[in-house]
Amino acid sequence: MSPTSYQGPRASDMKRVRTYTQNQASNLGRPDNHATVADILAEKGGDVFTVSPGDTVAKALGVLKDNRIGAVAVVGEGNDLRGILSERDIIATLDMDSTDWLGGTVKDVMTADPITCKPDEVLLSVLRTMTDGNFRHMPVVDGDGKMVGLISIRDVVRKRLSELEYEALRLKQMIVG
Repeated sequence: MSPTSYQGPRASDMKRVRTYTQNQASNLGRPDNHATVADILAEKGGDVFTVSPGDTVAKALGVLKDNRIGAVAVVGEGNDLRGILSERDIIATLDMDSTDWLGGTVKDVMTADPITCKPDEVLLSVLRTMTDGNFRHMPVVDGDGKMVGLISIRDVVRKRLSELEYEALRLKQMIVG
């Protein structure tokens, strides 16, 4: 005979709480708690400094210097992405004995057809792409190929660090109770 205080199992006791182990597949998938490129754009805004392919390198350098940025998007008519011009592109074409290259066009110096990402991409996959490709700036394009933003490795790392700090806090709270 059971004690009088005994209560049999209830239906709510039978509901199982599912837990998940973190692995590469779960990190690169899109669980609702992983940040995306759109999250970065929402924080920093979609403003992008641009130049056209026919602009001079000197003009593009002015845009980089005046705005204290490392890259500009090269766009054609209708805001379609043609390329990206970064500090590295300029350094690669730098002729120390002459300044003639300053009058050249952006089209001759830019990286044409850069690797891009979409706003709904998970940051971990973007971070891996940027690291594997050894570049620091990535244009963000929508489904129609129109520029909607430009992110840097700094933006991605900053967002990922914030995400990891929050995750660590949640784990500490779970352990402490």
